[in-house]
Amino acid sequence: MKVSYTLSQSLIPIQTPTTVDLLVNFKPESSVELVPRRPLNLSVVLDRSGSMAGYALSNAIQATEKLVDFLSPDDLLSVIIYDDVAEVIVPHQAVTNKQEIKAKIKKIRARGCTNLSGGWLLGCSQVKSHLSTDKLNRVLLLTDGLANIGERKPEILLKTAAEKAQQGIVTTTLGFGSNFNEDLLIGMADAAGGNFYFIQSPDDSADVFHIEMESLLSLVTQNLIVTLHPQKNVTIKEVLNNYSTTIKKEKTEVILGDVYHTENKPLALSLSIEPQKKIGKSEILTLSYRYDTVINDSIKTLDGEIPITIAVDDEEASKNLQPNPEVIEKTSQFRIAQVKDEAIQLADQGKYQEASKKLQEIIEGLKEKALIEFFEIAEEISQLEYYSQQLNQGYFNRSIRKEMRDQSYQTRNRSRNDLQLRGTTAGNADSLEAISDSGNGILLQCIRVGGKLRIKVISEGYDPNLNVQFPRSIREEGVTYIVDEITLSANQSFYRVSGNIRRLVKPGEERQPRQTYEKPQNLKAVKSSLTLADLETTDTVGDGVLIQCVQEGKKLRARVVSDGYNPDFNVRFPRSIRQEGILFVVDGIKETAKGDSYIALGKVRRFLQT
Repeated sequence: MKVSYTLSQSLIPIQTPTTVDLLVNFKPESSVELVPRRPLNLSVVLDRSGSMAGYALSNAIQATEKLVDFLSPDDLLSVIIYDDVAEVIVPHQAVTNKQEIKAKIKKIRARGCTNLSGGWLLGCSQVKSHLSTDKLNRVLLLTDGLANIGERKPEILLKTAAEKAQQGIVTTTLGFGSNFNEDLLIGMADAAGGNFYFIQSPDDSADVFHIEMESLLSLVTQNLIVTLHPQKNVTIKEVLNNYSTTIKKEKTEVILGDVYHTENKPLALSLSIEPQKKIGKSEILTLSYRYDTVINDSIKTLDGEIPITIAVDDEEASKNLQPNPEVIEKTSQFRIAQVKDEAIQLADQGKYQEASKKLQEIIEGLKEKALIEFFEIAEEISQLEYYSQQLNQGYFNRSIRKEMRDQSYQTRNRSRNDLQLRGTTAGNADSLEAISDSGNGILLQCIRVGGKLRIKVISEGYDPNLNVQFPRSIREEGVTYIVDEITLSANQSFYRVSGNIRRLVKPGEERQPRQTYEKPQNLKAVKSSLTLADLETTDTVGDGVLIQCVQEGKKLRARVVSDGYNPDFNVRFPRSIRQEGILFVVDGIKETAKGDSYIALGKVRRFLQT
């Protein structure tokens, strides 16, 4: 294991109390990197409840098929699907016939509610049946909704996840869309020693599955644990990452977990150093570590230790010393992540103004430190300004919450660039002046890149690969903008916009606001004298609500399967079109006056699964 460290300042003045940041990086040795990967003992658990119907399930199926292509005959795989009940569609087996496995996956169709615990526990049991220390024992759990059947208490699910991890079964969770419980999925991943991913749109499924599989296939070190022994005149103020940390009287233990060949494993600390009395090199703490890795086809535990030192000199020598930019940028990102979590907690309590103010405070601090010269920080500032604006207006929807939570999680747990700052919630370009002639302006375009909204220059004479710092509040995928001027950042790594920003439209559309869809208001109860065969069909749910017909004894009941509704309530729904197992999309749902059932509203269409 290669271990390196950098301090935010390499020299501190004598006889002066100082606070410094320490950034430690762990990276596998090249000899370890060449070790053949350990086989996987893997179970994929897919939510196929009604709310997954359409593009969501279709893309999840395609992503799972690509996952199968990653595997080798040495790997073991099972596939579980769950709605009201959990079902094994691919029993645990060696991946020797990929086409047969993928054929079974292709047949998955959406229906029913969300028995998350049932599906997950069945996946764990499949992995446990072939549990081996020679393999990576993993469960990948994908869901788009709230657990509304089976065990639903977060504290029990988190405790169970930790127990499974103790048995050697690690769980990675993947949240799809905007209805799942991100706190639960992050908590389960943390408790089980796995990863968490937010799949914001169906198009992101393949990318996220690829990242997880690439990580698993490049895992070279497990159970990395760091123990910090500070000197008596040094205090560890804070561990900036989100790692499990135990603080004792004379030492601090941090569990970093898995280390992948594809990414470094950083550990960031804030240290308080009491006045130093002597000029020269001073040891401020000792860092010891241990980890498990494969050597000669056997898992071995290795360890190491390094002293962390800092130079001490007179005040004159330290006066003109500049902070280390790499450490400042990285630790600033960790602190931004912390503030996002704090803002979320305030917003959850309805304290939107306080949450907005907290974001504004860190924005001002970042600008004062001139950190806007780093693109990732500049991009963070654009996002923070947008989130702050939304919170200040009392607007805090599920997508924004999940986006902020995911960004915080990925920053404090992972170091992959393709996982940082993912998110596509933004404003729109409707407020901009709309013109059809670009004149001498410079053209920019908003595109989606790996789950992120990026702005690129499309006018000739500029580097199309460089990102453009641009207000988040007017980003809209596919829109072309006209700006007066763009300039290179000081480090020439990205562009900045200056002057007016306008939207380019077709002739005749100048200054006209874009039409937006408004959900029908004052919807009436669904009425239909048609038969099932006469119904209009659709393959998208949109803003509608999914209903499914289920057999209950001798009666055929209609139940809501979209998330956010009580799955046990009956739905007032035309009998002429009821048929067991069929999915329908209606414009809306309302609760009856008694509060014990629902009424389907608006237009009804039959949902076809592609």
